Amino acid sequence: MARWEDTRIARLALARSAALGISRLRRTRAPAIRGLAFFLWEKRWFLIALGIGAALLAMPAPESLSRDGWITMIMSIVAIVLFVTEPVPLPTVALMIIVGQVLLLGLDSTTVAKSLMNDSVLFIMGSLMLAVAVVKQNFDKRVAYVIVRATGTKTVNVCVGISVVSGLLASVIGEHTVAAMMLPVAVTLITLTSDDPRQVRRLAAVLLFSICYGCSIASIGTPSGGARNAIMIGYWKEFFFDPTNPETYKYLVDYVTWVKYCYPVFLVQLPFVTAILFLTFRPEYANISRAVVKLRSQIEAGGPMRANDWLAIVLFMMTLLGWVFFSDTVGLGTVAIMGAISFLAFGLVRWEDINSGVNWGVVLLYAAAISLGVEMQQTGAALWVATSFLDVMAPLGVEHGVPLWTAVSTLTAGVTNTMSNGAAVAVVGPITLKLADAAGESPLVIGFITAISSAFAYLTVIGTPACTIVYSSGYLKPTDFLKVGYRMVVVSTIILILAAYFYWPLLGL
Repeated sequence: MARWEDTRIARLALARSAALGISRLRRTRAPAIRGLAFFLWEKRWFLIALGIGAALLAMPAPESLSRDGWITMIMSIVAIVLFVTEPVPLPTVALMIIVGQVLLLGLDSTTVAKSLMNDSVLFIMGSLMLAVAVVKQNFDKRVAYVIVRATGTKTVNVCVGISVVSGLLASVIGEHTVAAMMLPVAVTLITLTSDDPRQVRRLAAVLLFSICYGCSIASIGTPSGGARNAIMIGYWKEFFFDPTNPETYKYLVDYVTWVKYCYPVFLVQLPFVTAILFLTFRPEYANISRAVVKLRSQIEAGGPMRANDWLAIVLFMMTLLGWVFFSDTVGLGTVAIMGAISFLAFGLVRWEDINSGVNWGVVLLYAAAISLGVEMQQTGAALWVATSFLDVMAPLGVEHGVPLWTAVSTLTAGVTNTMSNGAAVAVVGPITLKLADAAGESPLVIGFITAISSAFAYLTVIGTPACTIVYSSGYLKPTDFLKVGYRMVVVSTIILILAAYFYWPLLGL
C-alpha cells in the first residue's frame, strides 16, 4: 500500500512538473511569438514590396521593352512603394537601389558609383552645408524677422510671405538655391515656437511646404527657372524651326515670350499654395507671436553686426552671384561646394558643425534616385511608360483639345515625380511634341504644357531638389508629400488647362 501511495505521489509530481514545464515553455515562447508577429506587421510593406518585385521579375518583359528596362521599372515600383510607406529608413532604400543596379542589371559597381555623384547631388550636399553655415551666423533669424515684420505674426500670413518670397526668388535664380536659403528661416520659426517636434508637426508642414511649393511653381516662370525650360526651347527650335520658312520663326521662343505665357500661370497658382496647405494640415498655432518675441530678443541679445557677420554676408552673396552667373560653366554644385569651402576656410563654421548638421542620408537618397532615373532613361523604361500611357488614352478619345492637354499634363506629372524634371522633359518632350504635330495641335501649346507640368513634382521626396531639401529638416514624412501633393497636382493642372484655353489664345497662341 505504501509503495502504491509512493508511486501515485511520484506520478502526480511528474505530472505537475510536466505541466509547469509546459507553462514555462508557453510563457517563454509567447513573447518571442508576439515579437515575431510585431516585427512582421511593422515590416509588412517591406515584405509586400519585395514580394511585388519578385513576382514582377518572374514575369516576362513586355514586348516593346527590353529586359533591362523591365527590371528598372520593377526597381522603380518597389522604390516608390518603400518611399511612400517607409517601413525602413529612406537611406536604406537608396542603398537597395545601388545594390540592385549591380546585382539585377549587371552594371559595374564603378559605373553605378559614377552615376551617384553629379552636379545636382553636389548642389544638394553643398546647399545643406551652406544652410548649416547660415544658421551658425544667425542669418536665418534676421531674415525670418524681416519676413515676419512684413507679414505680421498670423501663421497664414507668414506662410503667404514665405511662399511669395520663395516664389519670386526662385523664378529668377532657380528653385534649388532658394530652397537652400529659406530652409533655415522656416526651421528657426518652428523651433522657436516649440522644441518638441510633435507639438509643431502641422505648423512645420505648412511652413516647409510653403518653401518647396513656392519654389516649384515659380520655376516655370522664366527660362532661367529650370533646365527643363531651356530643354523645351531647344526642342522647339530643333524640331520645327526652318530658317527658310518665316512661319516657323514663332518657334524661336525668347526669354520675354516665355515670361508672357508662363509667369501669370505661376502668379495664379501662388494663392492656392497656402489655401491647400491649411486645408490639409491645419497648424496647431494660428499665431506665432511667441516665436517672434523670442526671435526679437535673441537678435537684440546678439548685438549689432560684427566684422565676421559682414564677412559671412559677403561670402554668401558671392555664392549667390556664382549661382546666377557661373553655374552654366562650372555647375551649381561646384559653386555650392566653393561657398561651403569659403565659410570653412575663414573659420566662420567648423567641420564638426557641418558634419553634425547635414543630413547625409538625404544626400545619398537623392543621389540614388537620380541614378535610377538615369537608368529609366537609358534602358528605355521612361519612354515605354510615356508611349504606353498615350496608347491607353487614344481609345478614350483623347486625341485633341482639352482632353489631350490634360493627358499630356498627367503623363508629364507622373514621370517627373520619379526622376528630375529636366530628365522628364528630355524624355517626354519629343513624344508630346510629335503627338501634337500628328494631332494637328500647336506644338507651342503642347510644349508649354509639358514644361510647366514637369514642375508638378509634388508627390515624392525625390521629386525635386526643393522637396528633398525641406525633407532634410526631419519634420516631414514621405506620406505628407502624398497627402498634400495630389491636391496640388489637381489644382495646378486645372489652372494650367484654363490658362491654355482662355489666356494663351489672347496672346495669339
